[in-house]
Amino acid sequence: MAEPYIEQVEYLDVLTKTGKKTGVSKPRGDVHRDGDYHKAVHVWIFAESTQELLLQKREDCKDSWPGLWDISSAGHISAGDSSLITAQRELQEELGVILPKDAFELIFVFLEECVTNNGKFINNEYSDVYLVTTLEPIPREAFTLQDTEVSDVKYISFGEYRSHLAEADPKYVPYDVNKQYGLLFDIITKRENNEARSLVLQKQLRRYAPVSLTAELTGLGDADKEALILLVRAAMIMDEIFYLQVWHSNPVLREWLKEHANVSQLDNLKWMYYVINKSPWSCLDENEAFLTTADSAVKLLPEATKPITGWKGVQYRAAFPMLKPSGANFYPPDMDKMEFKLWTTGLSLDKQKDATSFFTVIKRHSQVNWDNHIFDSTHLSEGSTHDLYSIPYSQEYHPFLTRVSDLLHKAGDLVSSPSLKRLLHSKADAFLSNDYYDSDIAWMELDSKLDVTIGPYETYEDSLFGYKATFEAFIGVRDEKATAQLKLFSDNLQVLEQNLPMDDTSKSKDIIAAPIRVVQLLFNAGDVKGPQTIAFNLPNDERIVKDRGTAMVILKNVSEAKFKQILNPIADACIAKEQHELVDFESFFTHTICHECCHGIGPHTITLPDGRKSTVRLELQDLHSALEEAKADIVGLWALNFLIKKHLLPTSLEKSMYVSFLAGCFRSVRFGLEEAHGKGQALQFNWLLEKEAFVFHPNETFSVNFDKVEEAVESLSRTILTIQAKGDKEGASLLLQKYCTMTKPLKVALQKLESIHVPVDIAPIFPVAKSLLE
Repeated sequence: MAEPYIEQVEYLDVLTKTGKKTGVSKPRGDVHRDGDYHKAVHVWIFAESTQELLLQKREDCKDSWPGLWDISSAGHISAGDSSLITAQRELQEELGVILPKDAFELIFVFLEECVTNNGKFINNEYSDVYLVTTLEPIPREAFTLQDTEVSDVKYISFGEYRSHLAEADPKYVPYDVNKQYGLLFDIITKRENNEARSLVLQKQLRRYAPVSLTAELTGLGDADKEALILLVRAAMIMDEIFYLQVWHSNPVLREWLKEHANVSQLDNLKWMYYVINKSPWSCLDENEAFLTTADSAVKLLPEATKPITGWKGVQYRAAFPMLKPSGANFYPPDMDKMEFKLWTTGLSLDKQKDATSFFTVIKRHSQVNWDNHIFDSTHLSEGSTHDLYSIPYSQEYHPFLTRVSDLLHKAGDLVSSPSLKRLLHSKADAFLSNDYYDSDIAWMELDSKLDVTIGPYETYEDSLFGYKATFEAFIGVRDEKATAQLKLFSDNLQVLEQNLPMDDTSKSKDIIAAPIRVVQLLFNAGDVKGPQTIAFNLPNDERIVKDRGTAMVILKNVSEAKFKQILNPIADACIAKEQHELVDFESFFTHTICHECCHGIGPHTITLPDGRKSTVRLELQDLHSALEEAKADIVGLWALNFLIKKHLLPTSLEKSMYVSFLAGCFRSVRFGLEEAHGKGQALQFNWLLEKEAFVFHPNETFSVNFDKVEEAVESLSRTILTIQAKGDKEGASLLLQKYCTMTKPLKVALQKLESIHVPVDIAPIFPVAKSLLE
């Protein structure tokens, strides 16, 4: 006898009123009965050539809005399911259209709060709204409509559809186009204003001053020069990986823009600005998108629908969101912090370390299975009870890293320096093993004319947690004379640590002197987008920082270019006349060195109030980068003053360091308050202004109050160091919320600099590397 059919009950995750997961799920009917907040997806298909949106007609049997024209496709996100998979699945089930994840552009999240069916159906729904852009309309006969859900489909001009909604036409499901849902039509409209976009891009490009950076290769033998060519080629692969780390469709966007750069002036401007930012998001505009999906690559998918004679298939644009994803391409785009926390809480300690490692990517089993056309929620990998899992970089980027590894081994065989030989071979091995400890030690101990930094290091791109490292490369020639002059700083790190303005119990007793190398940069690649770094302090691995300290590289020719092109004009415009002469390169460069040194002191590995061992990075998560940059800056000023008082630095720096720092504030804040350095600089400027250490004059210039600046610097240093020592994320959040704002004095200064066209940063050109490759 056949078993009776039991209808499966769909469960939905219950959300808070602000859209956060509660960890509770309930049957769909109960959710709508009780008015619980929950999630859904809306998917719109837009035909670019006809400027039309696809609508579906709801079946007459539907419990809400029966028989009306509605979104292309929509549905609830079931408990435990992801947003993107739901969007893909709903499109397939309702319309018979199967598209990969790069076709879906998340454009906004829509909150609908309404009551229908005489109060029996309460809909408090957060919907992720996706836009799929196709070149041409999909033929009517290509769709496979779902029985009981969809009775018909049609394309309609987006302008005409907007008018129907604005007039509350009863044949269409209502959406208020004068409120949030108007964004759909605004986004489509903005794609077409080419003249305005050209003017904006020209203005954005003017903020970068093109500068040739060169270095003398005298002192390098023929074998070293041959190795240098291999190293530049290896560095260029760091670019390839970084494009992918930023966003999954970023590499195809890059190729498309490059291929079409000569089609028109606008296309050339788009390509030029993309080259600087390495993504569609502008670094100097708080990551606002300067491109749209309409600018992206066209991809053909013949098998997206059932075959139609004479029609080659769906041609769609590889999409990217207008809002830069906080997790970049390190995590699933629809993963939030709560899902990550619930997953990691159930993992073993080793698996937790993998999840939060610098060198892993987080993925979904369901997305991989869907991409392989075998999606089934029961088909998770063996032994897995959760949708998320981690993959080591060595596996995720294997095709790239095998090429890099081969180039580094070949270069290692050629170079004359034993320490560089050790670095290159150990780094080549690390790329394939995913264990970077030994190669980072080798990098710290590098003593070579040819200076090489290559690998995954900085975590700024991961603004969700600050865990994941991006690939980068810096290749240069050491400036031996300048390097020898800097021994003072590395020799005094322990003295600085013991005198830091913080509780003695949080001070380390075994700070290791940081090697400092001054380098003339020949080439950089990977995560070197937008504003160019003038120095870096590595590695970031807390195990190495604790065991061996850090090493520092100062890029002198980059510093000189920035001072000449940017800081001098800033001083002329913004610093009070009587303090002009106190802005000098020596002070600017010396503080840069001290900034990098101060990354190596202060709290790193900490003991929490409950006795647990942790790190500042893990506790502060996404707030760590901005606070650490602010710490290095402000403690750097404190340290310079300390060394002057100990007669280890000349008294000529006593005033010039503060005024040069003041001028530098405006330089860094122009990077934007979404960028760690800009955010940290705004915090310092506003604190020092509040404490009257900086003075804003009626003629809109600024000066340093030398009577108050020392105390103000020390008080901010103490505040930041104490927050770090306690792993106090709430304290960090409150500090940044209060001081990391674009105050009126900052706005006045930035508007003045924009009006006189002072560059914000430099766009480096590397003629030596180019000639080597030729």
